[in-house]
Amino acid sequence: MAPIDPATARGSQVYVDRPGFSLRHTKTLAGTRSALLTLFMAAALVFAVEFIVRQSVSETVAYFLDPMRPAWTTVAAFFLTMLALDALFGREHKAALVVAPLAVLPAFICQQKQVFLSDPLYPTDFLFGRQIMELMPVLVKDRPWTAVGVVAGVIVAIVVGVLLLRYAWRNFPKLARRERFARVAFALPLLVAFWNIMDYNQFSWIRDRLRVVPIMWDQTENYRHNGFALAFAINLPMANVSAPPGYMADAIDRIPVKPLPAGTTHRGKPDVIVLMSESFWDPTRLPNVKLTPDPMPTVRELQGGNVFSPEFGGMTANVEFEALTGFSNAFLPYGSIPYQQYIRNPIPSLATFFRGEGYVSRAIHPFQGWFWNRTAVYKSFGFDMFRSEENMPPMQKRGIFTSDEAFTKEIIRQADYMEDPFFFFAVTLQGHGPYEPNRYAKNTIKVEGNLPEADRQVLATYAQGIKEADDSLKMLMDWAKKRDRETIIVLFGDHLPPLNTVYTSTGYMKDVTAERKGPKHQMKAEHETPLVVWSNKTGPKKNIGTISPAFLSYQILKQAGYEHPYYTGFLGKVHDHFRVLDRYMLIRKNGKDVANWLRQPKIPPSLRDYRFLQHDMMFGKRYSTERFFKSHAELYQTGS
Repeated sequence: MAPIDPATARGSQVYVDRPGFSLRHTKTLAGTRSALLTLFMAAALVFAVEFIVRQSVSETVAYFLDPMRPAWTTVAAFFLTMLALDALFGREHKAALVVAPLAVLPAFICQQKQVFLSDPLYPTDFLFGRQIMELMPVLVKDRPWTAVGVVAGVIVAIVVGVLLLRYAWRNFPKLARRERFARVAFALPLLVAFWNIMDYNQFSWIRDRLRVVPIMWDQTENYRHNGFALAFAINLPMANVSAPPGYMADAIDRIPVKPLPAGTTHRGKPDVIVLMSESFWDPTRLPNVKLTPDPMPTVRELQGGNVFSPEFGGMTANVEFEALTGFSNAFLPYGSIPYQQYIRNPIPSLATFFRGEGYVSRAIHPFQGWFWNRTAVYKSFGFDMFRSEENMPPMQKRGIFTSDEAFTKEIIRQADYMEDPFFFFAVTLQGHGPYEPNRYAKNTIKVEGNLPEADRQVLATYAQGIKEADDSLKMLMDWAKKRDRETIIVLFGDHLPPLNTVYTSTGYMKDVTAERKGPKHQMKAEHETPLVVWSNKTGPKKNIGTISPAFLSYQILKQAGYEHPYYTGFLGKVHDHFRVLDRYMLIRKNGKDVANWLRQPKIPPSLRDYRFLQHDMMFGKRYSTERFFKSHAELYQTGS
């Protein structure tokens, strides 16, 4: 046998080792390429989401380039999520085909929501997806080509998605068990840690370093600064309402209760009808247009003040919540919807007060009971009965909504059957937008001014609806004038209507939706709706001024001659100092405003106590029940 040359042996050894080294090197490069591609897809997806929501390339680029905003934190979160899901699926990049539609679809919904309302998409919005579907025919009629594009896009996306998933299953590289474990071991702890620092109720140094700033007091800025995905995630804990600092039994006991006489103060029990009129507003406030004749002569003659709505263009239930409970949305997390999230147990309301006084207490609304969760909420509020579309006779429509005239006749019909005194809370529907042309067979209000034709038709439709709402109020008052028993009628609008470009075309607002904060004159222009408080015995109540819906209970009971520890006693004391209680602004009795008051180190004692009482009855131990809401306690002790 020939001797083996050491050099040859060394060369042979090198030759044998090189394939192993090359294989490891190749795998490392492949893994790096795969990770970089996942990172690129995460960045592209975040860019796409932000562009959809912002509708601006320059603003999207600015979001990525601004070192004080968490664009790359968002990319990292998407990157880690996709790594973990790839490990779960066992194939490279398959997660992108799942994550992309789950990110893009909510972004598109957010953008569309901002077309009609002034708020972005919140996690809680998905709690009332059913009612959005119910309103879909109206939205489609208002923007038919958008609807066609959405349907076509969804169909194409589903087909493409299915084909891509099939292709991915067959062709995307498989991940070895070791690779899958490595990805999970790397991504999952980081995702858990990231999730734990997202609770905005707790300060986090790491979150601060990542430039994630929970701006809960201004959700528009919250979404602008943090981006859609992170702002949406920050709002997930919204349903967890923390107790205000200092809340305890002793704090509630220290709130003084003025001894008040029981029952009426000076006359018999009047019947009370409260009308929350859908999108009722004075369109003659629009500049550079003239409406002939006046669409609301009855309201104009009797109007005693305005309601400062916390909403714009929608979210009726939040205004209703304040009007019925005397509580304020200002003390709740921004974007929350009490009817959907928080009303799960009996809550004091005007309904429980009137029932405690021997009244029949009834809610009436010509739509389905599940809408805004009203069936369950009205039961929690203590109404004897809720008459909805399901259990009322068929009524004449205006477009697809029940007409105010037919609804008013139904209110009168139900009232005529009452022997005991009654409290009706009625929510109209005809004024609901959008305001498509030709909703009415004939528009009797002439619109003059330099307006685009599309805006002129929208305004004409809306003004006709206001006229018919005004006519219906007159019908109800003419009926009440013939009654022997005193009848009090209260009418107010829940929010300004979604008139879209009518506002910008006339110069009334700089955008198609109202601002959430700004100077007092701007906020009043964009949030005030008419308020009428009228009695068939004493006529209209004047000089009410502009008040928050939470003070309506005070106005109603004072007009009816009642006193109550909370609704006239406590709220009366607050009303003596403040007329508007909004999360961004207080308006004092003297008309002076206080901006950003909730962000001050201390708030006025009366508002601190107000917040204590509201939290106590909605989320707390209900220490205040016996002292402030005795009729509510008695009602539910009997199991009613």
